[in-house]
Formats: sequence, C-alpha cells, structure tokens
Amino acid sequence: MLLGSHVSIAGGYMTALEEAKALNMDAIQIFSKNQRTWSERVVTDEESNMFRKNMPLYGVKQAFSHAIYLINLGTEKEALAEKSIQALVHELARCEALGLTHTVLHPGAAGESTTTEGISRIAKRLKTIFKLAGKGSTKILLENTSGQGTSIGGKLEHLSELLQQTGSSRVGICIDTCHAFASGYDIRTEGGMQEFIDGVDAKIGLKHLLCFHLNDSKGPLGSKLDRHENIGKGELGLTPFKYILKHFEHVPKVLETAKEDDADRKNLTLLRQLASR
Repeated sequence: MLLGSHVSIAGGYMTALEEAKALNMDAIQIFSKNQRTWSERVVTDEESNMFRKNMPLYGVKQAFSHAIYLINLGTEKEALAEKSIQALVHELARCEALGLTHTVLHPGAAGESTTTEGISRIAKRLKTIFKLAGKGSTKILLENTSGQGTSIGGKLEHLSELLQQTGSSRVGICIDTCHAFASGYDIRTEGGMQEFIDGVDAKIGLKHLLCFHLNDSKGPLGSKLDRHENIGKGELGLTPFKYILKHFEHVPKVLETAKEDDADRKNLTLLRQLASR
C-alpha cells in the first residue's frame, strides 16, 4: 500500500529502517539532518551503501525526506533566501546519496509582499536550486499548507502557479489532509473528497501528486491551524483516509502524527483495516 510514517534518524539512518521494519511500513519519510539547525550533514559512502542495500531487505519500497522548516523560498530577505537555497541544494545531495525519491517542502511565506510576488520568488529560486544541484532524480514536492499567515500553498491555485512558473519535471506536490481541511477544503465526506481531488486534477494534474501526508486535524474547517491529530480522533473522521487508500494505492502515504502511546502502530493498524474494507 506504500503506507508508513515519518521516522527518526536518531542514531543513524539505519534507525529509520529498523523502525519501519518493526511496524511493517513500506514507505517512510525522514529528516535527512537535524531539522532545527542550518548546519549541514554529509552522507558518507558507508551510510549511503548501507541504507540503499538494506532498504529493500527491510521491506521499504519508497523513502523520501522532509526539508527543514527553517527554509523559506518566498522570503523578501536575500540572506534568508540564500541560506534556504543552499539548504535545499544540500538536501537534494543527501537524498541522491541515500536513494530517496523526493523531498517534501513547505513552499514559503510572502511576508509583507503579495502572494503573487512570493510565488514568483519561489519559482525563480527553485530554478536556481536545480541549476546548482546539477543532474539528479530526486524531486521537490511542494506541500499544501494550512493557509496560516502569509504562507503560500493554502490554495490549490498557488501550487498550480508554482508548477507552471517553475516548469521543471523535478517538481511535484504533496497533499496533507490536515492542511487541506484547515485551509478550507471540506474533505470529511466522500463527495467532498472527490471534489477536492477533482480540483487537484483540474488545476494541477494528478500525475504531479506524488505523496500524501495522512493527518487528522485538531482544528475545525478553515481554522488555518496546522495541528495534526491521530487518525479518526480529530475533525476529519475516517472517510477521507479510506478514500485515499482506495484510490491512491500506488502513491506513498505517511503519517505525521504524535509518537506517544504507540500511536504509529495504532494509526497504521486502523488505516490497514480501512483499506481492507
């Protein structure tokens, strides 16, 4: 089903595979470095070979990363923009070394400028990143956001415009269920979910939808709150997750919910039960 969770690399990259194996995950997301700092990490040849060799042996069919939250490609501040560009160039290098298919990125925030100007800056900087990174297969997936503040990505039109302006085959999208709901898309019913997916297809194209974040929402519809909840414990209910599991079997789907009280195991068990119904 290409189903799993965001897993930790504390102790090394192999730790992520061990966690995945313990819970029978076949898709995982990691931070390829400490997400709280700009300091970079270089993947050694030993780490690269070990991870690539063991990934299929541990049952993981697809692995990818989430870029650090410090990155903001939409910023008006050139110093932050340059740090963000370099961070993504290094991120792509680590992903290539580890054999990760893509890295998920929050597009950025426009600050005091307009959304249109922010989108233009992001697209321009993505082009720069791919030029600096050189040839490679790892994609950057732009994630929809909850629409909080001046963040870009709360509307499907934002993602559509970013893909058009970037014009690169190495850019796709990731849909987060919590973010979609918090930004105002009512996906609680099958009809609502179908309408949302039809919107993704019409505005962006389903061929560009390469990843799902499966998160319930603590906040109500349109609240703009990026607050993830365990599956079936929040405002979304089970219907949108059942829909995704049924219609997007070959698209990787990972949890980004809290880890306390064996939550990953419980959430994955529930999702597998939904898929089998």
